[in-house]
Amino acid sequence: MPGFVDVCRISIIALATVFAGKQETNVNSPIEYASSLATHYGHSLERPVVYTQGVALSGRLRLHDLLPESSDPSADIARIVAEYTNAPSDIFSSSDGTANYAGVCWADELAAATDDGKYSDLLEQVADMFGPSVTTGPLDPDIRVEDFFFSATMLGRTYLTTGDSKHIDLLADFLLSADTLQDNGLWWHCKASPFFWGRGNAFAAIGFAEALTYLPEDHPAREELLHTHLLHLEGLVKRQDDSGMWHQVIDMPETYLEFSATAMIGYSIARGLREGWLDDEWRSAADKAWSGISQRISDQGELEHVCVGTGPLGTLDEYVQRSYTDGIDDRGGAMALWFATEMARLETGV
Repeated sequence: MPGFVDVCRISIIALATVFAGKQETNVNSPIEYASSLATHYGHSLERPVVYTQGVALSGRLRLHDLLPESSDPSADIARIVAEYTNAPSDIFSSSDGTANYAGVCWADELAAATDDGKYSDLLEQVADMFGPSVTTGPLDPDIRVEDFFFSATMLGRTYLTTGDSKHIDLLADFLLSADTLQDNGLWWHCKASPFFWGRGNAFAAIGFAEALTYLPEDHPAREELLHTHLLHLEGLVKRQDDSGMWHQVIDMPETYLEFSATAMIGYSIARGLREGWLDDEWRSAADKAWSGISQRISDQGELEHVCVGTGPLGTLDEYVQRSYTDGIDDRGGAMALWFATEMARLETGV
């Protein structure tokens, strides 16, 4: 009889064979990369709570859904987040903002995995912090594209969990208010920084993808938001590098190939393909992005060229010169884990 580790390995190999299709090797198999990434990311939620580690916790839960014979991470994740669920009013400080609130994006998935309603309660409590309206809550009136993702991933899943339309309506109002998409199909970082930062455009893409995942088909804002999203993706695909990657500044091919932007944009396209608002002609862009990303992940979870944290910058040159990290990086690792599991779902139809 095979042992537990053998069973997990057999499951991974079996799924990898499906992913590989007629290829002779599984070097780019999303499930294998996801399994590797999950050993390096998603094992902490440090103060201040922030989206990067929250996404990785979610990624571990998503991987287990794909490999149900593998060790269930929910008990370990419950242990990691216990200090926050035991005292939810103490999670955030007065200086925290939307990037911190999005660090709880795992809560609905953990609630489903454990059948424990306290995680759903926490999700709703944090989602309420995005309100009460676009103009009176923490969403930046300068239209920072980061907020597209932070609001969408929290308000969308809270709507799905609670059925309370105030969450999805607030999200729709915010995205409809965004007016910094330019004629070239790219988003400014914000009004104060009218530059086409790579991860900024990735935040926009993944934010709209998350929103469309949860927005009801009959919501009055859906058609306009989908149209905006498609305009943006078309602008992005025109500027995808032959390697499959996107650049630190999207419309400047002389800038470095940036890991986190590619993972997030790739995820957005894969999600659209899987959910059906993108047709099959988009598949090559997703596959190219996955190829580029997978070649930049080591067996130790080390990544290549992840732009460091970046608030709004005053000049284009500051974005061009912004440094990057090589090695373990929560921003890149978390989003690569999401991208890998999304590609795995796309491949298998799960």
